[in-house]
Amino acid sequence: MIRNITNVRGIKCWGAHTGVKSMRRDLAIMYSEVPAKVSATFTQNLVCAAPVKLSQKHLKETGGIARAIVVNSGNANAVTGKQGEEGALAMAKATAEELNIDVNQVLISSTGIIGKEFPTDEVVQGIKENVKNLSENSRAGSFAANAILTTDTFAKEGYVEFDIDGNTINIAGIAKGSGMIHPNMATMLAFTFTDVNIEQKLLDKAFKEAVNDSFNMITVDGDTSTNDMASIMTTGLADNELITSASDPNYKLFKDKLNELMIYLAKLIISDGEGASKFIEYRLSGAKNKKDARKMVRVVSDSSLVKTAMFGRDPNWGRVLAAMGRSGVNFDTDKVDLYLGNEQESVQMLDQGKPLEFDMNLVKRILKKSEIIIEMKLREGKASAIGWGTDLSTDYVMFNSMYTT
Repeated sequence: MIRNITNVRGIKCWGAHTGVKSMRRDLAIMYSEVPAKVSATFTQNLVCAAPVKLSQKHLKETGGIARAIVVNSGNANAVTGKQGEEGALAMAKATAEELNIDVNQVLISSTGIIGKEFPTDEVVQGIKENVKNLSENSRAGSFAANAILTTDTFAKEGYVEFDIDGNTINIAGIAKGSGMIHPNMATMLAFTFTDVNIEQKLLDKAFKEAVNDSFNMITVDGDTSTNDMASIMTTGLADNELITSASDPNYKLFKDKLNELMIYLAKLIISDGEGASKFIEYRLSGAKNKKDARKMVRVVSDSSLVKTAMFGRDPNWGRVLAAMGRSGVNFDTDKVDLYLGNEQESVQMLDQGKPLEFDMNLVKRILKKSEIIIEMKLREGKASAIGWGTDLSTDYVMFNSMYTT
């Protein structure tokens, strides 16, 4: 049996085709049978879409409580002016009316092409026709996962379960993302659901930290989108005792499992990067602090020169070192160790800043693999970070040069 967001107590959903996209599902409705606590993060792009602004407004007005999330794909409803604002609100109103809930408890998200008039009538009609189909069946979860996709080549779903004091806790999520992925949360769409019983402030804390270790550590092309959103909704319907303290072992267990799920979804996004032929993991250790470690990984993983070297199977470690040097992190360049490899084998390029002789044929063979690990070791402290990215291929350039045509 497929286990997905429908396994979370109190969650029903559906994914449907409304006609905005010609051949694929393009509307997802996710509904909590009870008022649910929500934590969310949104794009930091100043050019942000109407649904982003509306969802932020609704969360502020309810203090982080919601009942439904509605997502349309095929049209971003970004840079659409008053018409787009009215369209986003119409989505929320139609959902609220059909479900008999407060309109402020409806969150809206959109994804697709920027600057196209929003097809309000089609989307609203789709909502009205499909609310009645909301279901706990696992296929409904998969329908929703498929309905939020744009240029993705596969649906991205994840699920984990664990035990707190004899009670099963479910966490599940769906995500979309293939291009316009850059580590400046949010960088895509991701909707996570759980039934854990936890205080709002601790849900916010766990989610923020999980985002920083997952979606904020991935990059495909360095572009932060106009529509990006990540959220977690908890129904609180598990029978565990309310988690009220960050020192509670059950809080740490929940946070660890949430991290596990969100890193899994983040890696699925990278594995589906537009035109990508390589999945690259960047490991950094020995930094002064976590902030420095994350910053350096993000700069190196976003370097076009590093990406093109990996695409061309070129062991040009100088590009990695140069990117580290312009990261804004202060470190001793004469104490850097650098490795290229994968899970099976690794070749050291630098030893405390000194170039080493290496077998070029061996390294080229390693770089032919679809999964590559770049490992950077500093000697500044004990902090570490891991990030994920893709190469920069000719297919990516061709695909995005004709995106709207």
